[in-house]
Amino acid sequence: MNPIVNAVTRRIRERSARTREAYLAQVEQSIDRPRGSDRMGCANVAHAFAALPANDKLRVVVERAPHIGIVTAYNDMLSAHQPYEVFPALIRDEAHRQGATAQVAGGVPAMCDGVTQGLPGMELSLFSRDTIAMGTAIALTHDVFDGALLLGICDKIVPGLLIGALHFGHLPCVFVPAGPMSSGLSNTEKSKVREQFAQGLVGRDKLLEAESAAYHGPGTCTFYGTANSNQMLMEAMGLHVPGAAFVHPHDGLREQLTREAVRTLLSITKARRFTPIGKMVDERAIVNAMVALLATGGSTNHLIHWVAVARAAGILIDWTDFSELSQVTPLLSRVYPNGSADVNQFQNAGGPGFVIRELLKSGVMHADAATVSAGGMPAYARVPQPAGEGLAWVDLPAGSTDPSVVRTADAPFSSSGGLKLLTGNLGRSVIKVSAVPDDRHVIEAPAIVFETQEQLLAAFKAGELERDLVAVVRFQGPRADGMPELHKLTPPLAVLQGKGFKVALVTDGRMSGASGKVPAAIHVSPEALAGGALGKVRNGDVIRLDAIEGTLNALVDAAEWEARDAVPLGDAQRQVNAHGLGRELFGGMRRNVLSAEEGAITWL
Repeated sequence: MNPIVNAVTRRIRERSARTREAYLAQVEQSIDRPRGSDRMGCANVAHAFAALPANDKLRVVVERAPHIGIVTAYNDMLSAHQPYEVFPALIRDEAHRQGATAQVAGGVPAMCDGVTQGLPGMELSLFSRDTIAMGTAIALTHDVFDGALLLGICDKIVPGLLIGALHFGHLPCVFVPAGPMSSGLSNTEKSKVREQFAQGLVGRDKLLEAESAAYHGPGTCTFYGTANSNQMLMEAMGLHVPGAAFVHPHDGLREQLTREAVRTLLSITKARRFTPIGKMVDERAIVNAMVALLATGGSTNHLIHWVAVARAAGILIDWTDFSELSQVTPLLSRVYPNGSADVNQFQNAGGPGFVIRELLKSGVMHADAATVSAGGMPAYARVPQPAGEGLAWVDLPAGSTDPSVVRTADAPFSSSGGLKLLTGNLGRSVIKVSAVPDDRHVIEAPAIVFETQEQLLAAFKAGELERDLVAVVRFQGPRADGMPELHKLTPPLAVLQGKGFKVALVTDGRMSGASGKVPAAIHVSPEALAGGALGKVRNGDVIRLDAIEGTLNALVDAAEWEARDAVPLGDAQRQVNAHGLGRELFGGMRRNVLSAEEGAITWL
């Protein structure tokens, strides 16, 4: 093992000793109980199984057959989740074939960030993660299950399902993906049209035509954003059937992978190779996920989400851990926005299996981490193929079949990972360096301060930003307005950068997995509303973002900086952030949420 990875893992273990011990004690208490239908009163049992066919009632109550709970994030608003409509029937059928039973325990909300980008609904996006976790808990609190299958893919849904499942850590759990949509208009071409629209060179009709050609069918969006990063991390944590992440929803292999998820879950219940999720997700699994994120230049959202996921298992991590791991993790893939390839090309070039094999080989992943597969982590370095009525896993070629998309650990795109921690007098933040051209890793320019993304867009349209600048967009943190993603700012800033100006974004908001070629210091903590230093920045202050040294500073005289008062959020904007389109219902979350580096958790 790499000594730095070992040291970070050991530090996490030591830091988390008290909270992990308390968590595992709770898991053991739940494991030691009798089965649900034996433990519960007769009326409770009758309610639980009232709608089951008679044969299933006999199996689960009398024969004590394994009973699977399905928690589904199905809706057909999300293209990625639309295929889940048919999964429960498929799962029940396979459960019956294996002598088990299955019920849909509950559904959880799943919002499409692509629909809500730049709109008030995006202010509920981050908080939807903890809402999903609570929904998962409500589903599983029926408490009659021997294991759970979790159906979810997209941005906040997988972290929410995982947080919820970890609060039922005594249950074996398997995550069940549905795969990406087929390739449409390339992500590069789509971005060009967006920039042309921002400049007024094409109209809304051309923009809609391009967007519809890019997002055109069932499955996950094909860029390497948060949804597809989720799938990579589930593979790295051993929570999928190996190789399940990026097979198309309508590929015949997808049905076999879903059936295999049922068989895998049944193989890790109490009667078999018992592997409850709370014991499986330890510090090694968390570090493996972090390394996989860094090695693929994945979503910056996971610097928030995985802090919360780890905390749900009693494990404490922070951005320094990510930063130190990044220094020794090779960048092994380039998928848009870190390159031109989409996830289908990534899959064809070897996908998660190739990356995991190389990370294991180079000693930056824990090969001894527990997984739902009997083959352990090495099983995730192979790829599935049909074999009769089942599956077989085969080795990948030793070398890359497409070095523009994936590379071996001895010839990486970069010797360090795709994310960087920035610190300085503006606070702590992160930048996705894998998507930023090398000549843009250091930006020093005067600040122009905005308190909403609409203000920046208006200034761009008015021609007021034709210069070197650092756009400071504050009051975008969790407490202020739920920390929305600010993707609408990428096209205008990219246009300015394309004109030769030095441009950067500094914000306490998010940009997520689609962070692009404009350098962006995001998740600045503490946020402005919590007294963070972004509140001190004034128009014209020179800001230096240095992704090489890992610093973010306002170049203001220290005495003057110390004496400055932070600008408060105006009452009018505070009211806008608190009302309309359901935002009132999330007021308690805004008031109680922890910082971005603490996982933006609302449940502690």
